[in-house]
Amino acid sequence: MQAKRTTFPNKILPYVLLVPQLAVTLAFFIWPALQAVKSSFEREDPFGFKTTFVWFENYRRLFVDPLYLSSVGKTAIFAVSVTALSMSLSLILAVAVNRVLRTNRLYTTMLVWPYAVAPVVVGILWWFMFNPTIGIAPYMLRAVGISWNHRVDGVDAMILVIIAASWKQISYNFLFFVAGLQSVPQSLIEAAAIDGAGPFKRFWTIVFPLLAPTTFFLLIVNINYAMFDTFGIIDATTQGGPAQATNTLVYKVYTDGFLGLNIGSSSAQSVVLMIIVIALTAIQFRYVERRIQY
Repeated sequence: MQAKRTTFPNKILPYVLLVPQLAVTLAFFIWPALQAVKSSFEREDPFGFKTTFVWFENYRRLFVDPLYLSSVGKTAIFAVSVTALSMSLSLILAVAVNRVLRTNRLYTTMLVWPYAVAPVVVGILWWFMFNPTIGIAPYMLRAVGISWNHRVDGVDAMILVIIAASWKQISYNFLFFVAGLQSVPQSLIEAAAIDGAGPFKRFWTIVFPLLAPTTFFLLIVNINYAMFDTFGIIDATTQGGPAQATNTLVYKVYTDGFLGLNIGSSSAQSVVLMIIVIALTAIQFRYVERRIQY
């Protein structure tokens, strides 16, 4: 049976409906991005009285600055750790919930709730839990002989922000993994079980390979999240400290531009981050395009 083809009669209304979204995109995304690119080639005094065009001097200084290079390394450690921890835990939870999903959706609802919490609230929550003075976590760690103080120990501070950021992202990953698990044909799993394959072998040889598109998508999304959407968590917990141990790239843009009033360097850092986002998006788009072709 051939589907009936419908033609939208009004030729102008679709463009009218797109105008608000295009206006918001232009005002809050495109225009600030162009201003950042422009400012990255300029040197401006803190009070804005004098602006000098310096070409690529801000970029040159940026890539020879040991503090910036240190932030790159800390960002890489933070992003990899958050991605690995949040994805592995969410996959475990998704596999566990998938066994009871058809009989009880309460587990799914409870596991989704953390995603609705604002990043700043997440940071404050974990800051209280790991506060060396009043937190329950340091008290329990001291009981087993572990001294915790993220205010003076850079390793403790990095562990704290990794845990907080991972906890925030688990719910997002969980939803996609559950959807992916639900799409796996049960006939394949049953056939493997008949052949004598155990639960662990069935998962790694059948289920996990079929989750590859979902896993790759979440990999890119989680790296973007860890690098660019965790500012509120870091600001509420460690503020980049101690001794810049948790001063990631996105937080360094804030400290150099807003606190240090170095607009040129901050803009150059923003452009570098924007290039990273574009590269990650292009990789993801290319992967999806190749999957569609095959």
